[in-house]
Amino acid sequence: MHHKRFAFVIEDLYGGGAQKSLIYTADQLRQRGHAVIVFTLRELVEHRVPEELEVINLAVVTRFTKATSTVLTEKWQARRIARALKEWRPDVTISCSCDKITRHLNQPNLYFWIKSDVSAKFSDVAKREKAFAKVRRFYQGRQVIAVSHGVKENLEQVVGLKAERIIPIYNPYEREPFVDMAGEAAVLPDHDFFLCVAALEPRKCHDRLLKAYKASGVNTPLLIMGKGKPENEAAIHRQIDELGLQDKVQMVGYHHNPYPWIARAKAMILTSDAEGLPRVLIESLLLHTPVISVDCPSGPKEILTQELADFLLARDDTAGLAAAIRRMEETPVVIEPRHYQQFLKETVLPQFEAL
Repeated sequence: MHHKRFAFVIEDLYGGGAQKSLIYTADQLRQRGHAVIVFTLRELVEHRVPEELEVINLAVVTRFTKATSTVLTEKWQARRIARALKEWRPDVTISCSCDKITRHLNQPNLYFWIKSDVSAKFSDVAKREKAFAKVRRFYQGRQVIAVSHGVKENLEQVVGLKAERIIPIYNPYEREPFVDMAGEAAVLPDHDFFLCVAALEPRKCHDRLLKAYKASGVNTPLLIMGKGKPENEAAIHRQIDELGLQDKVQMVGYHHNPYPWIARAKAMILTSDAEGLPRVLIESLLLHTPVISVDCPSGPKEILTQELADFLLARDDTAGLAAAIRRMEETPVVIEPRHYQQFLKETVLPQFEAL
């Protein structure tokens, strides 16, 4: 195999899933013998970065540039990035969550890595159209990596993006780290339970979850794990009371390591209105925990394949969700490697190497 030079460009390494999977992908490519560098645009490192992975802060995002966020500023920032890239001469450059700046680059073999589904984020029509116009402006005629087939389809059909090409590549995973984290000490219930791990925010639709759970009539308790604004948490508590579920549903807060719970759960339940490629579903399968999910854009349909598709329900099908919860309580599905093979690094990394 021909070894390549990869450059990743990202605003910072702080916060969410996009940063995590970028660090992981970059480091895995490095371990496969490629030359890899990660350029950040400001000094913010929260994630544990593997020591051998080279990270260089270009420091082009400052308090000053934040205050004067104009196209002129963006172009100045892009020139600084271009200089660093020219020195490093990558075969492939991948930009993630800083495209407002990197769209001004004319780097050959530049890809924009789109992690979430913009088409599902807005209910307000004007905001939605504004967001779509921005996507079309940024990526028109460019090369895009979409995190799932669903995100690719929505970019083309819903957003109306005419990119040079859109390549769907999943985030790569390996099973062992999750099994290790699931083995760490945790105080778990000594009985079976269903689990929902999701931020306490309206998009995650805990109301839908609770209605379906109530309608299922199952005896297995439901644990809700996650954090959110106090008012969102209060609303969920209120609904638990209104549905008379105080004895069966427990809110267990946020856990830095949810994996012991996920591994022990009878099933993971996801009822969101919108996702990109929901990590929590893939991670559940990696831990051989079955999943019940609504078929929201985008991702669940690609994760629940083969016979797992029986547990994929339309978003508004409360009765179907309730029936799926009952079926899962009576005869839980057995998860096997073939159910998550498409997400393993052995399957995914060659797709990055082929760019």
